[in-house]
Amino acid sequence: MIETYLLEELAVFSKAGTLAKTAEQLNVTQPTVTRGMQKLEDEFGVQLFDRQPNRIALTETGKLAAQEAVALMLANQQLIDKVQNFDQSQRTIQIGSVLPGPLILLRNSLKQPAPNLQIATTLTSPAHTESLLSTNTYTGIISNQALSTSDIGSQYLGTEILAVNLDKFMYHANQSSVSFAELKSLSFIVLDDIGPWRQIIQQEIPDAKFLYQAQRDAFAEITKYSDFPYFSTKLSRTDATFFEQFDDDDNRIRIPISDQSAHMKIYFNYLKKQKQRVKPIISQIQQIWPV
Repeated sequence: MIETYLLEELAVFSKAGTLAKTAEQLNVTQPTVTRGMQKLEDEFGVQLFDRQPNRIALTETGKLAAQEAVALMLANQQLIDKVQNFDQSQRTIQIGSVLPGPLILLRNSLKQPAPNLQIATTLTSPAHTESLLSTNTYTGIISNQALSTSDIGSQYLGTEILAVNLDKFMYHANQSSVSFAELKSLSFIVLDDIGPWRQIIQQEIPDAKFLYQAQRDAFAEITKYSDFPYFSTKLSRTDATFFEQFDDDDNRIRIPISDQSAHMKIYFNYLKKQKQRVKPIISQIQQIWPV
């Protein structure tokens, strides 16, 4: 069996291109790399390198071997990550989400969170939900999509309803609800990382301008000293500390948005083999979910 360090040398050399750079990246001496390459050729029993005065390069066979070595090293790292993630998953319950609202709700409204519960601080990509669960990176991922596979189950948590906070002197602020169409051509201050809500507001509000802010403090500061409308949900409003920064002097009225696309069903996705572990967490989330 070929030793892993030899495959690593081959993989690095295929990208570095020289013995000196390969040795530098691996933090070994150049003679060590040279001996490793010779040993690797002996193990394969074929010529992998074309050796010329002051130059060494991969043969066509060597290039194929290097490609396979890179793939094996990647698979090896994925194996390590999967085992480590699984070990971590047995000791902690890690919850991720593709939307910010549910994470804010969990951080601010769980009365007695489990001591082994870890809540993500950044959003996950909807496209990666299945892989993040299957590799045990997360025990559960909250999403607007319900996954159903042979390995993954899903449980409905509740509905998140988008609202817009409008200056109380605006005509629409006197209504019990407002449609996306009625918000056309307005300029909004918006937090940058809002998951699927971003695509919805951009598609549904005609000719609108969105002033995205990456920092929550900057968002709060601009909101406090301007009349720009902003979006929120009952889940995001559970972060009382954040909204208190500008609520005291806020002239805005919170108006629910009536469109069906502003009513997003939210699900908890998990590996079926983890069902018993996540069942109490799902129950707690359903109990604290705002009506």
